[in-house]
Amino acid sequence: MADEGQGVVVSRNLTKVFRDFWLREKVTAVAGLDLDIRPGEVFGLLGPNGSGKSTTIKMILGLLYPTRGRVAVFGRLPTDVRIKADIGFLPEESYLYPFLDARETLDFYGRLFRQPRRQRRRRVDMLLDMVGLGSVAYRRVGEYSKGMQRRIGLAQALINDPQLLILDEPTSGMDPIGTRQFKDLIRTLAMRGKTVILSSHLLADVEDVCDRICILYGGRQRALGRMDELLSKEDFTQITTERLDEAALESVRRVLAASGRELLQVSAPRDKLESLFLRIVQEAREQRLSTGGAVSGGAIAEFLRGGEDQTRNILASLVSAAETQAPAGTPAVASSQAAAAQRKTEVLRELVEPEKSTSPPQPQGDHKDAPPAGHPDRGLLDELLGGPKSDPEKS
Repeated sequence: MADEGQGVVVSRNLTKVFRDFWLREKVTAVAGLDLDIRPGEVFGLLGPNGSGKSTTIKMILGLLYPTRGRVAVFGRLPTDVRIKADIGFLPEESYLYPFLDARETLDFYGRLFRQPRRQRRRRVDMLLDMVGLGSVAYRRVGEYSKGMQRRIGLAQALINDPQLLILDEPTSGMDPIGTRQFKDLIRTLAMRGKTVILSSHLLADVEDVCDRICILYGGRQRALGRMDELLSKEDFTQITTERLDEAALESVRRVLAASGRELLQVSAPRDKLESLFLRIVQEAREQRLSTGGAVSGGAIAEFLRGGEDQTRNILASLVSAAETQAPAGTPAVASSQAAAAQRKTEVLRELVEPEKSTSPPQPQGDHKDAPPAGHPDRGLLDELLGGPKSDPEKS
């Protein structure tokens, strides 16, 4: 994790030169690049084809070695394996195993991060619902369209709840609904203090979500700064008001003329095409019109909003309280109370710690962490969580 005040990604004089077979310099992909990407920032990396964006990303990930200069991620070298668990990456092309289905794909990547089985199942369910692939979770990834592959690729990049998320053309092939949801997700991650590096040719998407941008050309930095600073026109003033009639406009012209100014343009403000599209789709859904298209994604996964950590903290506090509870009464009663307290602790530990069972996951049906009705642990769990208790006269 980056220390406070320290950049998540820092590069100084970062340079990459590709050479031919005879070790002669063939092309300089990146030249003298200085970056300081901060925690909680959405940073846009822009430029035309061949400007060095993908090469820069590969050096940040440790997939390429710089020819000159240096780059650090979380204060360490990009090749340090200790930082890999905090990084999520969605490449420009989705390289996924085509014979696995969506659920198996996400479970596989969760295993690479050594996530407990219970946590993997919960996160897979939430991510599939979030990216709108829950209804096709058992179809092979090789049968997905490009847009669907981008969706499962995005879910794969988020399975480890990364602190640094690197996205290369993430919305390529996505429909406007998925694009809008992706942008909402980016802002949610930034509010949680996560850092996002976004490389895209869709400048409207970059403008909507990025705090700062860097524009490259020929491997060199041509512009760097905050979005509002780079796009603002300091020589003009824009005023928005209710619609004016001709008499009011003439009065405005006279006022401006008195101060040596001229009314340059009068026009009605325009809505964004994205807003119009989403509004029409929403109206159609409210009318329950049928469609054979893809299902839009659900809410942002709870663990990406921080909800999972809060739940685990509550359960951990219950375990601590159960462990410190002192038995009282006669020796026989104390022994019974101690055994009950011990069993309560074991039930809570099963919720908090990784599950030891090696039984294969069920391919269908919703996964429930709580014991079913009638299970011997159900009464204990209800008692610990303040739920319904059984009537001792009926037992």
